[in-house]
Amino acid sequence: GARGHTPLMRALSPRREQPIFSTRAHVFQIDPTTKRNWIPAGKHALTVSYFYDATRNVYRIISIGGAKAIINSTITPNMTFTKTSQKFGQWADSRANTVYGLGFASEQHLTQFAEKFQEVKEAAKLAREKSQDGGELTSPALGLTAHQVPPSPLISTNGPGDEKLFRSQSADAPGPAERERLKKMLSEGSVGEVQWEAEFFALQDSNNKLAGALREANAAAAQWRQQLEAQRAEAERLRQRVAELEAQAATEQTPVNEKEGLCQSLEQLEALVQTKDQEIQTLKSQTGGTHEVADATEREETQQKVQDLETRNVELEHQLRATERSLEEARADRERARAEVGRAAQLLDVRLFELSELREGLARLAGGAP
Repeated sequence: GARGHTPLMRALSPRREQPIFSTRAHVFQIDPTTKRNWIPAGKHALTVSYFYDATRNVYRIISIGGAKAIINSTITPNMTFTKTSQKFGQWADSRANTVYGLGFASEQHLTQFAEKFQEVKEAAKLAREKSQDGGELTSPALGLTAHQVPPSPLISTNGPGDEKLFRSQSADAPGPAERERLKKMLSEGSVGEVQWEAEFFALQDSNNKLAGALREANAAAAQWRQQLEAQRAEAERLRQRVAELEAQAATEQTPVNEKEGLCQSLEQLEALVQTKDQEIQTLKSQTGGTHEVADATEREETQQKVQDLETRNVELEHQLRATERSLEEARADRERARAEVGRAAQLLDVRLFELSELREGLARLAGGAP
C-alpha cells in the first residue's frame, strides 16, 4: 500500500476486514495513572463495531473517533465482557494494557453487545483450535450475520461527571459464580485487578452521585411547584379581571339607549321651540302697540329659553361622544385582558407539562434507587 497508510487503515480495508455487528455507545478507558477512574473518549457516542479479519482469521472490536482508533481490541478466548450496570459494560485487553468501558443508550443495546461478544469469543476460540489442528474453517464468520443496531443517542453527557446516565443505581451484588470469576480475574494479573478496582470504585461512588441527583431533582421540583402556584394565582387574577371587564361592558351598553333618549328629547325640544315661535307670532298679530313692551319681554324670554335649549343640546352631544369613547376603551381593555388570559393559560399548560415530565423522571430515579 501507499507509505502514508497506517496498519490500522490497511486492516480496515474492505477487501480484508468486514464489519459483522455495529452499535452506538459512549467509549471510556481506565485512567492509566489512578487505575480507578474512567476517561471518556469524547462528549458524543461513537460507532463501535465487531470486525472479522479473514486474512489473519481474528475478530476485533474497533471504534474510530476522528482520524484515530479509540478502540482496537483483538478478541481472545480468555476475554470476558462484564455488565457493571443496566447500561454500562467493560472488558480488559491485556495486549493494550487497558480496560475499555461502553455506556449504551438502553439495556437492550448493552444486552445485544454482550451476546455478540460471547458469540465472537466462541468463534475466536474455535478459530484458534482450527489453526492449531491445521484445519481450515468452512465458514470463517461462523454464521454471524451483519446486524446494524440503529444509533440511539444518549440524553447528554459531559464526561465522567455524568456516569449516572450509564451506571445502574440498583446494581445487584455479585453472586457466587460472579465472585469466583472475579477471583480468577484477580489471579490472572494486574489487568484483572484493575478491572475489579474500577468496578468497585464505580459502584461505590454511584450511590453518592445518585443521592446528589435526587437532592437536585427535589429542589427543582419544589421550585417548579412554586412557579406553578404563582402561574395559577396570576391566571385566577386575569380571569377575575376579564369577568369585571365583561360586567362593566354590560353596564355600559346603557349609553346607547341613553343616546336614543337624547335624540328623542332633542326632537321634542325642537318641536317645543317651533310651538313657542308660533305662539309668539300669534301674540304679535293679536296685540297692539300698548303690548309691545310685554311682547318684547316675552320674546326675549323665549329666545333665552331657546338658547338654553341649544346649550343643553351641545352638552348632551359632548356627553354622548365621551360615553362612546369610554365604551370603546372598555372594549379594548376587555380584548387585552382576554389576550393576557390566553397567554397565561398557554404558559400554564407548558409549566404543567414540564412538571409532569419532571415528576416522571423523579419516579424513575426513585424506582431505580438502591
